[in-house]
Amino acid sequence: MKISTIASFAVATCAALAVLPAIAQGQWPDKPVKLVLPYPPGGNVDGAARIITEQLQAVFKQPFIVDNRPGAGGMIAAEQVAKSTPDGYTFFMGANGPILFSPTIFKRTGAYDWKKDFLPVSSVSFTPLVLQVHPSTPYKTVADLIAEGKKAGNALTMASPGAGTQNHLVSEYLQRESGAHWTTAHYKGNAPATTDLLGGQVQFNFDQISVAGPFIQQGRTRALAVTSPKRLPQLPDVPTLQEAGFKDFSTETFTGVLAPRGTPPAIVARLSEALQKILADKAVQAKFDTLGSEARGSTPEQFTQFLTKEDARWMPVIKQANISAE
Repeated sequence: MKISTIASFAVATCAALAVLPAIAQGQWPDKPVKLVLPYPPGGNVDGAARIITEQLQAVFKQPFIVDNRPGAGGMIAAEQVAKSTPDGYTFFMGANGPILFSPTIFKRTGAYDWKKDFLPVSSVSFTPLVLQVHPSTPYKTVADLIAEGKKAGNALTMASPGAGTQNHLVSEYLQRESGAHWTTAHYKGNAPATTDLLGGQVQFNFDQISVAGPFIQQGRTRALAVTSPKRLPQLPDVPTLQEAGFKDFSTETFTGVLAPRGTPPAIVARLSEALQKILADKAVQAKFDTLGSEARGSTPEQFTQFLTKEDARWMPVIKQANISAE
């Protein structure tokens, strides 16, 4: 190695190392930060994003902008962030489907892999699902629904907000574990799926408590079970799937923040620490309660471990059900 090359390398290394203390001391961010979402405005992910960006702006004294970019099962937004400059000014906030499942389900070139293309920053919220039926159906319990699903040629139809969503995968899991079968009708989002359930065009679905709760209270749907490990205070008389006979099963839709790989570790750590403090605040938790969600932050390491476990848990379901979409 030439002396000049060694000297240049040493200067570059010292300069890079000097940046990290500056970041840690609070010089990041010094301009607006973008939080890219895979869904349109409205819904749990968007609602959660707007709660945390308001708080982050107060902490860092810089705008945190929500950028909604729906499409391709959330992959358009995720791909944009994965390919963005990892300078700490663009982050991805997604849920189970866009983070874990869509790259496997959607046949799309340039697909990302969260393990290779992203750095987990922190979880944000967790929301249980409700198994609900149209009130015109005769099904009063999960056992009733499963019994119908085991009949040859049954006419059961489940409304899904999209292939590869947690709502869809819970339905596939229930079929696999129970031996029942039904037709899955995929919609372009939660709104049209809910509309057809309320209209009686489909018999049942799995939906977030924040969406399902008002319809259940109004008698427009009937709740059979919840996917949380414990009964929900909003629905104290509705059993869990575990109580309905599916031992050890519980799942929730989650939201979380990821950074493009290559983002300086000091920035990832600083944002994670801020989110953990924000999400532990009682006033912020009360806002998430209105969404039917539990605010829960985590360290990058904890969020990585969680995603790894969820990946291992749901990929066999996707493969066994041969779930795919264009």
